[in-house]
Amino acid sequence: MSFAENVEAKAIPVREAILAHPFIMGVGDGSLPVDRFKHYIEQDYAYLIDYSRVLAVASARAPTLDTMGWFANLLDETLNTEMELHRSYCAEFGITKDRLEAVRPAPPTIAYTSFLLKTAHQDSFGELVASLIPCQWGYWEIGDYLARNGEPQEAPLYCQWIQMYASKEFAELAQEIRILADQVAEDAGPLQVASMEQAYLTSLRFEYQFWEMSYNLEHWTI
Repeated sequence: MSFAENVEAKAIPVREAILAHPFIMGVGDGSLPVDRFKHYIEQDYAYLIDYSRVLAVASARAPTLDTMGWFANLLDETLNTEMELHRSYCAEFGITKDRLEAVRPAPPTIAYTSFLLKTAHQDSFGELVASLIPCQWGYWEIGDYLARNGEPQEAPLYCQWIQMYASKEFAELAQEIRILADQVAEDAGPLQVASMEQAYLTSLRFEYQFWEMSYNLEHWTI
């Protein structure tokens, strides 16, 4: 069993809890109140800014030119394509670019991105890679799960979101980060692999908390 397969098997309870979360279920059947989804996409934009910084550090720390190039390409795709698509998608909900730029990251958003940035700067390259799997692969899992259960045709913008993450292109991208983690783990000792597993599990729990934040409209209270 590969590193990714092993750690994902250990994390089945958390992964199942994410798929069963009322935010995810609400997107799947179209019943999620739009204010909750708008809060999510605003916070996701804030997340993507620091996520891009993490990718930049990953490229700089990559041990080979091929891996350096892979992260550099992913950074370019995130900054110059995904974020523009995100702005266009947000506009469908009446959220302007100025509004997105002014979004104040909520406490769970800051906690998650701070963990990723700390991992990128201070921990091993293997831990960095492992910490990125829950975002990349997790979104494909959600998209695939919802698509297989039937898209909410009465909520076309939710359908669009599901289709994006259930796409073959996104699946291929998500698989690449798992393959990279497997390659790093093959050359790592038991203690390093255990640290990689912990990085993965921490990010996965933050993914769950991100859905919690979005569903509960969590903001700063003071």
